[in-house]
Amino acid sequence: MNFEPHDYQAYAIDYIETHPVAAVLLDMGLGKTVISLTAIADLLFDSFEAHRILVVAPLRVARDTWPAEIRKWQHLKHLTFEVLIGHGYGHVVIETSAPIDKTDVAFIVERLAPGIRVFIQIVPQDVHLAENQAKDIRCGDNGIFKGMPLTEEQKEISKIAREIYSAYPFDGKYILDEARLILCQSHAATSELKQKYPHAEVNPLGDWTGGIDVDSGATNRKLGSDMADSVTGGGLHGKDLSKADVTLNIYAFLKAQETGEPVTICCAIGDNTIDGHPYSELVAIAAEYIKSIGGFEKFAEWGLF
Repeated sequence: MNFEPHDYQAYAIDYIETHPVAAVLLDMGLGKTVISLTAIADLLFDSFEAHRILVVAPLRVARDTWPAEIRKWQHLKHLTFEVLIGHGYGHVVIETSAPIDKTDVAFIVERLAPGIRVFIQIVPQDVHLAENQAKDIRCGDNGIFKGMPLTEEQKEISKIAREIYSAYPFDGKYILDEARLILCQSHAATSELKQKYPHAEVNPLGDWTGGIDVDSGATNRKLGSDMADSVTGGGLHGKDLSKADVTLNIYAFLKAQETGEPVTICCAIGDNTIDGHPYSELVAIAAEYIKSIGGFEKFAEWGLF
């Protein structure tokens, strides 16, 4: 399609090309995109004042609107462009001896990350590893695991984190050191948090925004490092319970709460007895705990406590 600019469009194009800073403020449908692209084309190929152009735009505009406008107009067809919004693909590789339906996996991915194109590959578990679990439930990993009894401060800051995250599901950093409470919360008005927590130091550097969908600060995984002690019990993930870094982290954590003392447990792949208990018994304890906190998804979100 040929582009014949209206007078106001020609004026805007010329203004952009002759001024180091410019803003085009027009109502929807009056051609802001073609105005900008025409000026870009002129700066690139007529006056040679530009060599590369970076366009920052909302997702749908960057992905759909600007590319469609370039393809639409004849005078812009020589423009080359690349859309940098992420590739939109997800890869799931599963090594297992259990029967798993790809349809179920795809459903889970769509619920957690809607809209991405997912490639699912399910392969048989290594035969030697599979034999490890063939007759008995045995430890599936090597490691040294430590459980720590929770302090009152850790319990209190966890409660605060959940309260804040329920209202502001964005990135946050929280510290409680005796009477000193420090709250840094993105996407939240300092005045609102100050009203709820009047004795806290809130957003010391002022209001701020973090990622659009970030929870790494408002979970006990992050609290564990910020509070200089292990709230989570160590590295946690969503692997199966044969893996020691799930089951033994949970067991060590629970034992530390029961005894009030730090707990250290060592294991090797293939062990069928750990800390005087059959490994199958520890798996059952861990499975019950996972169930009690809402399943693996909540476990991945909040950690052990």
